[in-house]
Amino acid sequence: MDGSQAHLPLATTDGVITAFHHPAFAAPIGDHVMPMRKFQQVADGLAGRAGVRVEAPAAIEVEALRRVHTAAYVEAVKSGEPRALAESQKFPWSPALWPSVRLTNGGALAAALRALDDGLAAVLASGFHHAHADHGEGFCTFNGLVVAADALREAGRVRRVSVLDLDLHYGNGTASLCASRPWLFNCSIYGNDYCANKPYRDVENLRHTDGPNHVSFALPNGSGAEALFEALERGAKAILAFGRPDLVLYQAGADPYREDPYSPLALDLPDLFERDRLVFAWARREGLPLAWTLAGGYTPDLSKVVAVHLGTFDAARAVYG
Repeated sequence: MDGSQAHLPLATTDGVITAFHHPAFAAPIGDHVMPMRKFQQVADGLAGRAGVRVEAPAAIEVEALRRVHTAAYVEAVKSGEPRALAESQKFPWSPALWPSVRLTNGGALAAALRALDDGLAAVLASGFHHAHADHGEGFCTFNGLVVAADALREAGRVRRVSVLDLDLHYGNGTASLCASRPWLFNCSIYGNDYCANKPYRDVENLRHTDGPNHVSFALPNGSGAEALFEALERGAKAILAFGRPDLVLYQAGADPYREDPYSPLALDLPDLFERDRLVFAWARREGLPLAWTLAGGYTPDLSKVVAVHLGTFDAARAVYG
């Protein structure tokens, strides 16, 4: 995955990247390790930037959620009962959670649709890659990546979709949802495994098992940019070997950052900028529409999490102009 931009260039239609955001993305969950307020701070950081516009998405249709998640789980998130299921993602339930997750998933779908039209788009929320069909995990209620991909396939807009997941944690929910979707491919490059709603810091102790349409590349503790970029090269080849996707959904995680309390990796802000630049350069070179999400990020100094996410936009602008 080199940084060249040779054949099949793909550029946004008007030179502007659309980022989807709504103030209600941030459900009122109180003092929580998941910094919901980062979404608004990233939106504020984008305000007035040349080459980026922020738009509000529509809430996802309930039927789109039910195509991916069980009716019982969807109803639990809506009603709050049974409470253990409604809070299976480790958020305290409140009536505000339902409209919040409908908007974040609507944002993921809007970004995916815009990427098909413009070549590139983003949503200022996570892809929620730990969510399974019948329950949530790891601060992920509904799996926005798969919800968006499924809705686009249902509408006939795509035949094959690939997820490139560069969150610190393995995208176990997305992998589980691949089982019934042979057209969906998940590539996860991770430094923590995630299993049964629990992170595992050392991939030498636990790493995920691959399947026919989900592959993973584990980064051992202490890994730096060289190991990450080598895994990216392998991941990009795996995506194309599975079959050229009509759309790439990119989980641009902030939690691999060396100061993140969950991260055992040696990656600084310039390393993560270069990671993103390489991803965008690959997508543009291959002519692949790409939509990205703001995943992970728990560094106590929230300004550094925001800096990683804003750096992803800088990397996109560096590649797409």
